[in-house]
Amino acid sequence: MTSLTTETPDQAARPRRESGKPASRQEGDGRRRGKKKNATRAERSGKPKTDLYTKVTAKIVRELEAGRFPWAQPWAARGEGPNPNQSFPEFVEMLVSETLAHGNGLAEIVSDRRSGKISALKIIPWRQVTPVLLKSGRMVFDVTAVNSRYGGTGETRRLLDTEVLHLKDRSDDGFVGRSRLSRSGSSVRSGIAQEHYGANIYENQAAPSGMLSLKDGTTPENLKTLVEELDENWAGARNAGKIAIINGEVSFLPMNITPENLEMLAARRFTVEEIARLFQVPPPIIGDYTHNTFTNSQSAGRWFGQFTLMPWVRKLEEAFRRALFSEEERARYEIEFDMTALLRSDPEARWQAHEIAVRNDILTKNEVREIEGWNRRPELDAAPSNEPRTE
Repeated sequence: MTSLTTETPDQAARPRRESGKPASRQEGDGRRRGKKKNATRAERSGKPKTDLYTKVTAKIVRELEAGRFPWAQPWAARGEGPNPNQSFPEFVEMLVSETLAHGNGLAEIVSDRRSGKISALKIIPWRQVTPVLLKSGRMVFDVTAVNSRYGGTGETRRLLDTEVLHLKDRSDDGFVGRSRLSRSGSSVRSGIAQEHYGANIYENQAAPSGMLSLKDGTTPENLKTLVEELDENWAGARNAGKIAIINGEVSFLPMNITPENLEMLAARRFTVEEIARLFQVPPPIIGDYTHNTFTNSQSAGRWFGQFTLMPWVRKLEEAFRRALFSEEERARYEIEFDMTALLRSDPEARWQAHEIAVRNDILTKNEVREIEGWNRRPELDAAPSNEPRTE
């Protein structure tokens, strides 16, 4: 049994030496000379030492007063995404897709070993993850890197909850999310069965159209030959419309069962609505225009943004904030996704919002022009928006 030994701070600070050998005099003299040299340098300067925190804070304040943001995402400075293989939209798309399919999405926070800064975010497929709840109540994640085209050793490693970004769907226990597909398995299985049934109807066209009646005394050999002739010459889409010629006393009895008689089309339409309801998506968004009009189609986009996207946006914002910020930083900073792009398809509502913002001095006219992608005009900032401008 392997025991875990905890190293005390005194042991970590004490210089390591080989057993039975004292530290050399040369090392001790080097330390004394370095200390004396530093003291001499400080004495020569004759200036008080500047506090680094005060210096950095003053610089940040100056940049903010000049209208510039002195910080950025560490990956944005390199023109890359959260990792070398994904842009930020692709990263969010995959993270949300994993969460919708499995109830949980997990991304490893990769930090630089020297500086401790976050250098990358890498998504781990949930099928490779085993969540474990420790006795202390802390959640850890055992990741098995399976062998695939992406690499992997097949070994298991453990990630702490502070080393991952965990996005979860609605949870039953507060620790891991549960997939929506597992909550409505009957609707999903019904839809899959209807897909297979519809494919079989078109693949085996002779099956639902009728049945063959044979006289008594038909031998198994004759029956087998008849089935082979039907499959080869008259079954399937490539043989559609051919006239069947069969030897022997065989009569055909039409069944007159169509997909409409079986209500297959209505059942498939209902399955589409069930899946849309499961993921809280308006049916017109996924291409179901059965009950669609121009009015409800126009409002479907706003409904989708307000009731479908916004709950996920809030979850993403909170997951990023908890995973990437320290406790002190959470009290000072926040992450917010820009959702103004949803108004791009509704120019009337977008410009009404701009007008209200300018009239109430929330935005300037030049700020509105920048939002719309236009250049600034210096004369627009000459006077406040709520006062008449004099030439």
